[in-house]
Amino acid sequence: MQLAGRLHLPEVQPPRAFALFAHCFTCSKDIPAAERIADRLATHGVAVLRFDFAGLGDSGGDFADTNLSSNVSDLVAAADFLERDHRAPTLLVGHSLGGAAVLRAAHQIDSCRAVATLGAPARPDHLRGVLETKDPALTANGEAVLLLGPRRFRITQQLLDDLSAHGGPEDHVGQLRRALLVMHAPGDQTVSIDNATAIFVAARHPKSFVSLDSADHLLTRRDDAEYAADTIAAWVSRYLPPAPRARTKRVIHSTAIG
Repeated sequence: MQLAGRLHLPEVQPPRAFALFAHCFTCSKDIPAAERIADRLATHGVAVLRFDFAGLGDSGGDFADTNLSSNVSDLVAAADFLERDHRAPTLLVGHSLGGAAVLRAAHQIDSCRAVATLGAPARPDHLRGVLETKDPALTANGEAVLLLGPRRFRITQQLLDDLSAHGGPEDHVGQLRRALLVMHAPGDQTVSIDNATAIFVAARHPKSFVSLDSADHLLTRRDDAEYAADTIAAWVSRYLPPAPRARTKRVIHSTAIG
């Protein structure tokens, strides 16, 4: 099965670092937030690979056969691709359920030194509850076709079981051993701010929390996505190799004041 992605490279080469971007549930690499964040990080010298999880966008596979565990495997495969063809990723960025995926995939990607989450759920079975609310008979029937955003998706029991099999942040975030940035909007109507609190409390230092203020869950406004990218770039710079310094001549003028 083949995964499809887009690689954003900085104008100045070589990149200071490479990053992976994991999109939200039933989204794709081409949602505005993913494209804008990747593009903005590239202006800071960080190359970003945004890709479609299996069964979504341009990637192969059947969505009904995928789950959070397969998303983690896709991230590891994408990291292997970068290491083979470019450079292993130092930074993982995950949006919503993609945030839950990068928190788990980081343990399997040795090159990863920093993880940033955007509106991530603390417990993946939060999504199970959302899906069961949309169709109360989902669990009893073991399958349903649900309208999620503008499209319909076949949801199967294996996805629900996999979401429940992944525990809360205390099971893995405390052993992350990578720098962590938790970003969340206080008014997020899809994944409440309490999730960010649970992730942050479970993590060990170095860890940071940044409020996304009035942003919506999908970061649909350009300003919100670019603010998130600028913040990630400033934060992660501490955990990256030094950026090449431009050779400029300093000029100091004497002047009289009075």
